[in-house]
Amino acid sequence: ENMSTEIDRTIELSVDGMTCGHCVMSVKEELGEIPGVKNVDVILNSGATSKVTVLTDTPLDDAALSDAVSEAGFTLTGISRDF
Repeated sequence: ENMSTEIDRTIELSVDGMTCGHCVMSVKEELGEIPGVKNVDVILNSGATSKVTVLTDTPLDDAALSDAVSEAGFTLTGISRDF
């Protein structure tokens, strides 16, 4: 069915400082602007470390992810990849 050789990958980010739905929207918007990002899923943990899962078919570098999170006004504290 899918002739593409690209494989979707997930990157899990730990993000501090998010407290509300508006925060979630900001982070989704900024991360969503990175080329290659197909989906951003956020599990909000208000006042603690929230889990952000980024689905991509492109290798993303840490700096791009970190910049996007900073741009949204939060702190990226961890990155874990499934590859």
